[in-house]
Amino acid sequence: MAAGNSVFHLKEFRYFFISQATYILGSRALAVVIGYQIYELTKDPLALGYLGLVEAIPALSLALYGGYVADHYNRRLLVLITRFVSVLSAVALAILALSTPHLWSLLVIIFIAGIARGFADPAMAALEAQVVPNQYVLKASSWLGSVSQASSIIGPTLGGIAYAYLGVSTTYWIIAGLFLTAWSIMYLISPKPKPVIQEGESMWESIRLGIRYVLSNQIIIGSMSLDLFAVLFGGAIALLPIFASDILKVGPQGFGLLNAAPSVGALLVMLWATRHPPAKHAGRILLLNVAGFGLSIIVFALSRNFYLSLLALMFSGLFDGMSMVIRRSIVRFMSPEHMRGRIASVSGMFIGASNELGAFESGMAAKLFGVTRAVWLGGIVTLLVVLGVSIKAPKLRELDLENPHNVE
Repeated sequence: MAAGNSVFHLKEFRYFFISQATYILGSRALAVVIGYQIYELTKDPLALGYLGLVEAIPALSLALYGGYVADHYNRRLLVLITRFVSVLSAVALAILALSTPHLWSLLVIIFIAGIARGFADPAMAALEAQVVPNQYVLKASSWLGSVSQASSIIGPTLGGIAYAYLGVSTTYWIIAGLFLTAWSIMYLISPKPKPVIQEGESMWESIRLGIRYVLSNQIIIGSMSLDLFAVLFGGAIALLPIFASDILKVGPQGFGLLNAAPSVGALLVMLWATRHPPAKHAGRILLLNVAGFGLSIIVFALSRNFYLSLLALMFSGLFDGMSMVIRRSIVRFMSPEHMRGRIASVSGMFIGASNELGAFESGMAAKLFGVTRAVWLGGIVTLLVVLGVSIKAPKLRELDLENPHNVE
């Protein structure tokens, strides 16, 4: 892969990057503020469950249709429309917060925002491919992954501070301002051509072809499977409160550090990857990093030392961060232009399913096997998944992204 100049010499990538950074920062802050507000209003943990439900259901259920729309209409326009829905949602939350809102009114707004997300995510992934040339994909993926991780650390912190010192309504106005800034910067990207539409293809046939392409492509399905099963069985984040309270006995302060450790590790390795893209032997690097993730989770499960546990979680984020850069690049390189939206939607469903079901699986496994055993068993399952994928997907194992034009 040619080194070339920095990806930031591309004007439209700068717009895309800054818009994404601003939007993700607002989104992470919003997640903290709406959750805390709902709990303050209800004092009911089940209400937080409802919040997660109304966020996930529209986004996941509409993802495939959103991918179809992204492959048949103007992607830039779709992003602008859905991003503006985010602005309006934050404004509505700010107005409602001036009084004591009913729970259902807050959930309705979040549900509408979830509908917009179902269309926005595939359109954003497809638009990125129209903004970033192939020779910059790995560097762009590293930078975009880095800003996502940084926002995951900074956004909740700023949201919590603003909530405490400025009040909930003012915080929502600030978030609306961040969303509007992101929308305005995205508007600066020039209009892009619509995808070439296959004549005589029904909506359902179009969606089915997108799914079939993913399932028949050994490299794509192999990389997606690694992500799905590693997070599904190897994730320990949902059980961190138990480790902090009962096993490591470090209290809420220690819990905060444990929770941040994977994001710190991921951010560090993604920043490193912006200068040293993992192009050569990318498939092997991916498999080794997912295996490293599984080993880190096993060490974390067996550790009774807070600092070793913290280090293990940081390394789990480091390995996961590198694998995210490669998986994102694989989806980009392996997606035909006219199918980018549908393939991105299938990828998003894999990620969404692993995140949503992973927490449920962790809880069920902890109930059946005990907390510590559930986590180290999950790490072992992750290692077995890596072994299985390396055997069943030799094309992924031998994948080299040094010359993107040779990727087939």
